[in-house]
Amino acid sequence: MTARKRYWLMKSEPDDFSIDDLKRVGTEPWTGVRNYQARNFMKAMQVGDGVLFYHSNAEVPGIYGIAEVACTAYPDPSQFDRKSKYFDEKSNPEQPRWELVDVKYVRHLKHGISLNQIREHAEQLGEDFALIRKGTRLSVLPVSAAQWKLLLSLEGRNE
Repeated sequence: MTARKRYWLMKSEPDDFSIDDLKRVGTEPWTGVRNYQARNFMKAMQVGDGVLFYHSNAEVPGIYGIAEVACTAYPDPSQFDRKSKYFDEKSNPEQPRWELVDVKYVRHLKHGISLNQIREHAEQLGEDFALIRKGTRLSVLPVSAAQWKLLLSLEGRNE
């Protein structure tokens, strides 16, 4: 019996790593997550899970592409690299603190789905949609199948 496909929203600042960058490289490790809850979400991911690629801290924040989880979680090597901005002196290879998954490019959206568009559908998305909940700043968030479907239905609509 196969596990049910899950869906996620993963945020990246486009100046650091954008959907265009993911298209160029194909598959990329999602390094640098340093929040335990976001790490635990990545530990729960399975190969083939859907990912909404969200540009944060952008001129128009929003969802700009689709990716998928390419492997199960493994230790983030940047935590051990003293030259990395993600180095964690409290972590060690025998007991790593931080894990990551690789994400694989699927496609760009025809039209990005802006944060404003997403907020306009807050009631339909429900209270459990963390992206628009006050105080939520996680870079990795779960998305229900219904939320995934609703968000992608906004793809062809312009603001």
